[in-house]
Amino acid sequence: MVRAGRGGVGSGFEPANFSSGQGREPGRRRGRVMRRAETMVHQVLYRALVSTKWLAESVRAGKLGPGLRVLDASWYSPGTREARKEYLERHVPGASFFDIEECRNTALPYEMMLPSEAHFADYVGRLGISNQTHVVVYDGDNLGCFYAPRVWWMFRVFGHRTVSVLNGGFRNWLKEGHPVTSEPSRPEPAVFKATLDRSLLKTYEQVLENLESKRFQLVDSRSQGRYLGTEPEPDAVGLDPGHIRGSVNMPFMDFLTADGFEKSPEELRAMFEAKKVNLAQPLIAMCRKGVTACHIALAAYLCGKPDVAVYDGSWSEWFRRAPPETRVSQWKREKA
Repeated sequence: MVRAGRGGVGSGFEPANFSSGQGREPGRRRGRVMRRAETMVHQVLYRALVSTKWLAESVRAGKLGPGLRVLDASWYSPGTREARKEYLERHVPGASFFDIEECRNTALPYEMMLPSEAHFADYVGRLGISNQTHVVVYDGDNLGCFYAPRVWWMFRVFGHRTVSVLNGGFRNWLKEGHPVTSEPSRPEPAVFKATLDRSLLKTYEQVLENLESKRFQLVDSRSQGRYLGTEPEPDAVGLDPGHIRGSVNMPFMDFLTADGFEKSPEELRAMFEAKKVNLAQPLIAMCRKGVTACHIALAAYLCGKPDVAVYDGSWSEWFRRAPPETRVSQWKREKA
């Protein structure tokens, strides 16, 4: 069964889980407050997931255009698969290729850092995306989803709320027999205005300060071995594994089903609770380079928490800049 995004494939916004308040705070004023709060959340929580069925129907109905754009955000480690080549061979009809290597800040020595507002605006504008466009992102990873949540978060951090991830990814698009094409899209360029939302982004200095203030919970999405320092960072030179003191480990793969779909909000909430991560409190997500951290942001969003911030430099930056006593790892001890 294909899971649709919360709110169904036809609705625009994620439903919030509000109780009625009956028997606790009677009166019309309470009711008005609750309705205003629910309306406000509905305005904030645009659906984070769309189903393959919904997208297939949109493609078939000819809805792709200035109001709906699809992006293939695939990226693979060098020497494995070639994302752009695979896009040119087959992709969702009407989809454009989002090259994350071209849409990042290459002036910094760390991996996959956010581009500037102007860079992002120019790049997505050339893909035919305006501030009025609903953007759907997918990738071709065998897990069902890998880089798509990073691009979903990038749009959100630059002020664009109408963005969704294709639940199940290209893997399930193919499995279900939906159409593909080798014809590259040529969208009419659009004007996109990017406004950085700093509340969704954390810097090295802010995370360092947080070690003392403990205002934010810090969750690391890498595998347990890389987090503990018992297995190496893949394809990394001069980067030992390990984690930031006080962080919690929630491997991003655990948010996905074996079939490549996002787990249900109920399952996701239980996962956060099992790790004693309080979704009512501030939360920073991190990984090695700020990519799979966005799976934590997406999972929390599906649970009704849209304000998870991502530490963009993540372990790649922290390992190279932070005081040694802030890093925890079994690597040197085991490998000595």
